[in-house]
Amino acid sequence: DWPTNAIDYFVLHRLDAAGLVPSPSADRRTLVRRVYFDLLGLPPTDAQVEAFLNDQAPDAYARLVDNLLASPHYGQRWARPWLDLARYSDTNGYEKDRERTIWPFRDWVVEALNADMPFDEFSIQQLAGDMLPNPSQEHLVATGFHRNTMLNEEGGIDPLEYRFYSVVDRVATTGTVWLGLTTGCAQCHTHKYDPLSHTEYYQLMALLNNAEEIDLNLVSDESRQHRKTLEQQIDAAIAALPAEYPCDSDANRSPNDQLESDFKVWLQSEHESAARWQVIKPTKLASNLPQLETLDDGSVLSTGDITKRDVFELEFDFSELARSSSNFSPSGATALRLEVLPDDRLPAGGPGRAFYEGRKGDFFLSELTITANDEPVEMKTSSVSYGKLSIGGGSADAKNVFDGEGSTGWSVSGREGERHQLVVNFAAPLPKVGKLRLTLLFERHFAASLGRFRVALCQQTKDAIASKLDDADERELVLTEDLENLPDDLRSKLLRHYLLTTEKLAEARKPVDALRNKLKVRDTTMIFSERKPENPRETFRHHRGEYLSPREPVSGGVPEFLNSRDQQVGNRLEFARWLVSEGNPLVGRVVANRAWAAFWGRGPHSTPGDFGTQSPPPSHPDLLDWLACETQSTGWSQKRLHRLIVTSSTYRQSSHATAELIEQDPSNILMARGPRFRLPAEMVRDAMLRSSGLLTEKIGGPGVRPPQPQAVTAVAYGNPKWNTTSGENRYRRSLYTFAKRTAPFAAFAIFDAPTGENCVARRDRSNTPLQALTLLNDAMYLEFAVGIAEQAVRDAQRTAPTVKSEPTAGTGKIVELIFRRILSRPPNKRERALTAKYFSSQLSRLQAQQLDASQILTNRPSSSKEDLEADNLAAWTLVARAIMNLDEAITKP
Repeated sequence: DWPTNAIDYFVLHRLDAAGLVPSPSADRRTLVRRVYFDLLGLPPTDAQVEAFLNDQAPDAYARLVDNLLASPHYGQRWARPWLDLARYSDTNGYEKDRERTIWPFRDWVVEALNADMPFDEFSIQQLAGDMLPNPSQEHLVATGFHRNTMLNEEGGIDPLEYRFYSVVDRVATTGTVWLGLTTGCAQCHTHKYDPLSHTEYYQLMALLNNAEEIDLNLVSDESRQHRKTLEQQIDAAIAALPAEYPCDSDANRSPNDQLESDFKVWLQSEHESAARWQVIKPTKLASNLPQLETLDDGSVLSTGDITKRDVFELEFDFSELARSSSNFSPSGATALRLEVLPDDRLPAGGPGRAFYEGRKGDFFLSELTITANDEPVEMKTSSVSYGKLSIGGGSADAKNVFDGEGSTGWSVSGREGERHQLVVNFAAPLPKVGKLRLTLLFERHFAASLGRFRVALCQQTKDAIASKLDDADERELVLTEDLENLPDDLRSKLLRHYLLTTEKLAEARKPVDALRNKLKVRDTTMIFSERKPENPRETFRHHRGEYLSPREPVSGGVPEFLNSRDQQVGNRLEFARWLVSEGNPLVGRVVANRAWAAFWGRGPHSTPGDFGTQSPPPSHPDLLDWLACETQSTGWSQKRLHRLIVTSSTYRQSSHATAELIEQDPSNILMARGPRFRLPAEMVRDAMLRSSGLLTEKIGGPGVRPPQPQAVTAVAYGNPKWNTTSGENRYRRSLYTFAKRTAPFAAFAIFDAPTGENCVARRDRSNTPLQALTLLNDAMYLEFAVGIAEQAVRDAQRTAPTVKSEPTAGTGKIVELIFRRILSRPPNKRERALTAKYFSSQLSRLQAQQLDASQILTNRPSSSKEDLEADNLAAWTLVARAIMNLDEAITKP
């Protein structure tokens, strides 16, 4: 069978030079199990094994490979090593390690791999999808690759410092994933071994340092329909509220009459306090660091970096304002309104920009200073529509922002994503000429400034108060009109608002409030958004790599030794395109080496993240170069590369190690035999999950929590509870297991899965007693063992009715079924006899009450039916558990 394709010529050349010959081909049963694990990360079912064994056509194996490459499980299997590189996790890391939402990026990777997105496009979208012309939602989701960095939320940290460390991580990750270079040395000094200078390191940093880190609201047909349904349910629930309206005990009224009476009283009250507000646009904006921009509606949007002490300064030139409005002059204004506005561009919809401590989207306004003609404006009264004294504190009074105390202020904790307002009544009308200035101070032990806000003035003799009305501009204006002549549609809107706010319906309104809260929940994900050209983020060379030692500014660029064609690379998109261009052959080698290592346990280059001068030379340099060129020249297809590898005679060799091979090539570097090594952590679980018949094949969605001891997460900050998932989601593939950085899923950590704290190009592979103990005693694996046993017994009952009436009948058949489920093969004669003997001994112990069947079956699957005899099922569960612990069960054959 040698050679089958070009790969075999390169391998055979090295074998000939070493005086070795290839091993025979693996038997078909071994081969089908091997290729299933490699391409799908799952073992084949017994039916799939038999189908392949019975297909004697010459192209049977090639067709099997093509079918596997077309399976949706392919993307799930190959997403895992990419997520190792992307340092994917569902939490922020560091001390608090709070939950984040970035699973849409994980789902994007699965979809892209299943679609065989060319690797060059795959790379560009992840590094700079937001900078593509008219980027789609998918392009933006892809930029989550570099949002997987950790986020420090410890009290007192400098957010700009840890943002610097995030970019350091992004440079290191980019170097590992695409260039196979250890760039970290050059953070502090010029690389001692590779031709990467200290300055060039920061030029790379500049390319990755100009993005805003924002959340994206995801929109899909499914989410649109979900929101439409919720809105219909809310409308119906509100329409039913009048019938629930309580009547006064001393009045003989119907609910509708009482509602109408109270509504008129409320209308009158709101009418008396309503004001005609005029929005005023700032004529000048300034801040310490954030970029302030005036939008068309007169509101101010804050973007860019924020600090723990931000100061916004707004100037309003009266003469300019008078020219811009024919019916309003700020001169003579008696009150000022500061509206804080929600915006999808802000964390949790705003109105604030808090993102790493407290509640996302909140703010903390410590002080508000108002001057006219450089003289302080004296305040008479003030109010807020809703407020907290501090983030997580008690109720706030508006005077907190005028008391000169930085420790008190105004926040809207718990009501993020909504519009709120603060109103100030002046002791005297504003002067007729001059300028109005507002200074907003945001000072806290974490960054919490406003994201979007708007200023308005009014002129009236009565004091204005902060309105709690939704869409206050429209409705408050309506309330200044003649209430007796309100149009029906406006009156209906005001009645709806009253029904949603009156205390008299607080209890009856709970179902409505619950639906409205659901409507606020949106699927979001973390993305990049390149800053506007007029507001670039400056990058500096940092002496000795220290954040506090910035030196001269640097512009974006790539290392000279890699840029043989002298291409201009000045931003992230140009950098991404340069990486995968024909002028950069290094990326092809790194990609091909990593793919080979996934099948063989090691690549031609044994250090996949370091191709530098300190790494060992490649074992097969010609093979590596050919694979790289073949990958690039055929459109960067990952599936084509994988097909090429698994259809080679090299791959299809038997993995049996003869004494000669062990002596001459113990690590199988020359590949004179097939690959054989322990499965990765997720494949170990998925293999048992499929064998149990419990596997849920659902793709995508938030992470799930399979069973594990509560003590695993109890040691993390805040003692978070691990709420085990129930139903079919409990049995989803391991790719979807919720990943917490400071308390990784224990069954994965024991089998060497990474934590997501750093980019991992190659997992360690250990062999410890803890692994055997996990397979024996972990509640999750015991549940799988029950599932395997139950499936085998039921399959035997279907084919041999006597098995149901006589527990020991069909023992040989059940033994065979368990072997086939776990090992993809029938037992040999000796194994059959030993296993039957073990079953009998365990059944005897159970019947003698030396073992408790109820304890063994405690973890039986929720779908399990309790019609099987308990001692019998428990004995078979112990058999399944023993076979699950065979080395063969967790090793690629």
